Amino acid sequence: MFASIFGALESGIIFAIMALGVYLSFRVLDFPDLTVDGSFVTGAGTAAAMITRGLDPILATACGTLAGFIAGCFTGLLHTKGKIHALLSGILMMIALWSINLRIMEDAANIPLLGKHTLMTEMADFAKITGLDASLNAALKAVGLGESLPRTWGILILMLALTLIIKMLNDWFLQTEIGLVLRATGDNKRMSRSFSANTDRLTILGLGLANAWVALSGAIYAQYGGFADIGMGVGMIIVGLASVIIGEALFGTKTIARTTLAVIGGAIIYRIVVTLALRIEFFKPGDLKLITAVIVVLALVVPKAVDNRREKRRRKRRQAPADDRNREAEQRAAT
Repeated sequence: MFASIFGALESGIIFAIMALGVYLSFRVLDFPDLTVDGSFVTGAGTAAAMITRGLDPILATACGTLAGFIAGCFTGLLHTKGKIHALLSGILMMIALWSINLRIMEDAANIPLLGKHTLMTEMADFAKITGLDASLNAALKAVGLGESLPRTWGILILMLALTLIIKMLNDWFLQTEIGLVLRATGDNKRMSRSFSANTDRLTILGLGLANAWVALSGAIYAQYGGFADIGMGVGMIIVGLASVIIGEALFGTKTIARTTLAVIGGAIIYRIVVTLALRIEFFKPGDLKLITAVIVVLALVVPKAVDNRREKRRRKRRQAPADDRNREAEQRAAT
């Protein structure tokens, strides 16, 4: 059980970077961007192709992130300059990226990374050299969890640090002058244009940044899983939306910093819930998409149902004094 939860934490933190990108496009820009399913593979395929050629994994990951940024910018160009509907722009780019990703991966549907030098091996080496693994595993043995020790703590700790850095960069950017105008563009384009803001450029920039984070997540996840596959991005937009919705429902959205932290928490909780659900004998690995859909539906329906109940109680409380006054008036009239 501990090993499964630990693996869910690792993958959840990696997916949290992708969820931050989805948050930028869906919540900040109010843009239903389906490019995510393609740009996730773009990042993974670019990084995997470069690593297999012997290039540095950090450089490969950076190039995968840049490729995702370019893909997002093209989606923005289709929408702003091509005057194509937002949803259709994302679908067209997602379809185009399928062929582009195959080209990047040199017409191979799968690129294995087992035995290659990746970010994950560097993180594992770091944890071993610094003695981090030995000290944390000794602590686990002390509390009786020595039978299910993780292979390394480096991936979890360093990925958590990287995700928090990206979160803080997002928070900082959204509070700059450009970030504030970007948020205003998502809320009301006409109002932003009335203040001489170039909403087309801001939309392109926002979608580029969103897909850059998605591609970065894909590049890291390919190195974490040990392969890049042409179909690994299918349904990623649902995973991102589930993370955003769950996080917002559980942790709130009062400030930008709190919202981005909620998105990270939502991604981790989503992975843990899916992992625990798949441990039930009734479910099979093929039920993953169904479980995801059910989680998203519950995350959308349950908060609204709770809010409706609270609103009904408030109305009853407000109505109760008026009803009492009406009864008293009726009693006086009767006497």
